[in-house]
Amino acid sequence: MRRRAFLQASGSAVITWPMAWAQKDTKLPLVAVLFPGTEELFKPRVAAVRGGLKDEGLVEGRDYILETRVASGDFSQLPRLAQELDALLPKVFVAAATAAGVVHSVLPDRQLVFTAMAVDPVAVGLAESYRRPGGTATGNVMNAVGGEESLTAKRLGFFKDLVPNVERLGMIGVVWDPQALQGVLSHQEETALQEVSIQLGFRFENYAIKTPDDLERVFAKALSDGVDALYISGDPLLTVNMSRVMPYILAARKPTLGVYPEWGRAGLLLTYSTDALDGFRRAGVYAAKIVRGVKPGDLPIEQASKFWLVVNLKTARQLGITVPPNLLTLADELIE
Repeated sequence: MRRRAFLQASGSAVITWPMAWAQKDTKLPLVAVLFPGTEELFKPRVAAVRGGLKDEGLVEGRDYILETRVASGDFSQLPRLAQELDALLPKVFVAAATAAGVVHSVLPDRQLVFTAMAVDPVAVGLAESYRRPGGTATGNVMNAVGGEESLTAKRLGFFKDLVPNVERLGMIGVVWDPQALQGVLSHQEETALQEVSIQLGFRFENYAIKTPDDLERVFAKALSDGVDALYISGDPLLTVNMSRVMPYILAARKPTLGVYPEWGRAGLLLTYSTDALDGFRRAGVYAAKIVRGVKPGDLPIEQASKFWLVVNLKTARQLGITVPPNLLTLADELIE
């Protein structure tokens, strides 16, 4: 049962404009969208980008054309895909998460709107400040005021209301590279979980993988250690391999929580994050402004203001968990 009509709109069919058509019509500005994840995850997100452009009065095929590339979880392909899009001479790039860092690194002079960013864009060199980015990049970030720890505290707080007797929480995470943009996020996520777990009385341990082939080993280790519940990291490596991760989660028969709503729909007991689709819509709004001539450096970076709580009632029943009335009321989406 879904509580907001926006989900239905953003899940509508996506039209992909062929490259040949885009090359022929050189009079219209081109918006290039680069996404690191899967086609399935991309469809509602690119629909949201189109929605943001439409909100600003731009009509596709009349005011702009749109070209997309999807890495399908193979992040090594992002530089090549960025160059492919750049060959079409886009007016502006819209890039999500790790793709944004790649575009800015490979094509630093190109106008860029980033979204689905969970790291501080100022700290990693994407912008000079939130109020006035000053360079060629702007966009929106997933963190609200208070950063990763604030979101983690809210997420674990909901989970403790749902499963009050948890004492030992195991995180299925990813070995992080301190030199990579995604590594910064993974470290922040683990640090926030450690701090919030202490505050809420959980014992926390991280079980990290390097590749999806490590999943069987880390799940077996977590269960042999006697964890009461599992936290699934928001790292893209896990998200793009959701179909490989979910069988281990279901077999574990433990209460689970995570970040993104797609995980809740797939079977996690609870997820809580900023509203990713709203971030993509707002990226479309900024892309429209840039198409009309506004410089990215003059558009302030936006912080998240909308959040999405998913509770999977089917999983709760299978685990013998009764969802308290307050969570039933607060949930934006209940999976029956």
